[in-house]
Amino acid sequence: MCKNWQDEHGDFSSVNMDTAVAIRTLEATYKSSADAAAVESMILRLTEKEGPLLKSKGKASNATRIAVLTWRSLLIMSREWKFYWLRLILCMLLTLCVGTVFSGLGHSLSSVVTRVAAIFVFISFTSLLSIAGVPALLKEIKIYASEESNQHSGAFVFLLGQLLSSIPFLFLISISSSLVFYFLIGLQDEFSLLMYFVLNFFMCLLVNEGLMLVVVSLWQDVFWSILTLVSIHVLMMLAAGYFRVRNALPGPMWMYPISYVAFHTYSIQGLLENEYLGTSFAVGQVRTISGFQALRSAYDISSDNNSKWENLLILFLMVVGYRILVFVLLHFRLGTINPFTEFFNVIRIRKVQAQDE
Repeated sequence: MCKNWQDEHGDFSSVNMDTAVAIRTLEATYKSSADAAAVESMILRLTEKEGPLLKSKGKASNATRIAVLTWRSLLIMSREWKFYWLRLILCMLLTLCVGTVFSGLGHSLSSVVTRVAAIFVFISFTSLLSIAGVPALLKEIKIYASEESNQHSGAFVFLLGQLLSSIPFLFLISISSSLVFYFLIGLQDEFSLLMYFVLNFFMCLLVNEGLMLVVVSLWQDVFWSILTLVSIHVLMMLAAGYFRVRNALPGPMWMYPISYVAFHTYSIQGLLENEYLGTSFAVGQVRTISGFQALRSAYDISSDNNSKWENLLILFLMVVGYRILVFVLLHFRLGTINPFTEFFNVIRIRKVQAQDE
């Protein structure tokens, strides 16, 4: 191949030289030059000086990873309308429907049973609508599985980052829905009671989020996760103490353990204690009964004024408990090879093989 080559005097001449030979000639010329020796010595000095610092900077601390994961999740949740914005719209629409259906109740003794029904419908149905977030949670768990396989994240970092990033959106849902429901239903016009209502509903949403994480971590499938969650919610609603007072439920299954595991029970009980403890209702012209007595036949609550805070504490412990359970599932990688999904896959394959035969 004909190439232009510059000789020692700076003159260009046309010579025949193969490309590979030219490359080798250039490499040999560079390696034997003073520039190559200067570059190698500079690289050696920089490596000795910055090596340990660069190695330490390459491993991010847990706090840094949690902060980065929280910020990334916040950005994703705020941009993806299916994560929490859809749930906010659904909860607001449901709250408006429930509030208008149960509006104008008044504060007489006859309104107690109807108001109990309104609170039960609000807590139960908004929790049920939260199942719409299953695809988003499944997406987050799949992202975690990918990052964990590359040792970029851990179960604790993922759970804490997911919790911190979801708190602003869940609180927005709780305060917006609670304000609409509270004033449409006509609950007591007192700021401290309103704040307890918001906090109770916020804890209820956090518990439900933890339950959804547990189910999604086990199944890692949208269809089976939604089916399981709907079934669990229906069982919890039946045992929550509205359709039948909890003390009157059959013991072996409905009272123990379902009614005590259902977060609906503690949320509704706390809201009713917040509304009716310390109140009284007139019966006839001269007699009055307390709010506790008025609720006795409709719902099982405690007469202790601190009972509503105990119910709130139980909800908080449920939030922690569900997160710990998810941590165990993710830490031991029970979702990597899902036994439930594998079981149904084997059954489906055998049915297909039987049909082919």
